[in-house]
Amino acid sequence: MPWVYLVIAGLFEVVWAFSMKQSDGFTHPGPTIVTIAAMIASFALLSLSMKSLPLGTAYTIWTGIGAVGAFLVGIAMLGEAASAMRIVAALLIVAGLVLMKIATPA
Repeated sequence: MPWVYLVIAGLFEVVWAFSMKQSDGFTHPGPTIVTIAAMIASFALLSLSMKSLPLGTAYTIWTGIGAVGAFLVGIAMLGEAASAMRIVAALLIVAGLVLMKIATPA
């Protein structure tokens, strides 16, 4: 279950990053509320996963899901650049996440 919590926490991180962008500096109440709610959910689930996963693993996976997820959402929803160098950088992050998962016991 800790891995499930961790993946969902990472997805909530993507939600709060996107909604924070949409809040335009917390000037729009709807996206601001979504940002705060998603942050709370993300941190709560990260905390649950850390009960049994090592700190370094949990935090690395959480931030990696958030970073790559925000990158993909930026491209898909906000029209951000998908240059070759940015894609390679995202793939390197994913490779690091896979290695971290493989290196972590159960």
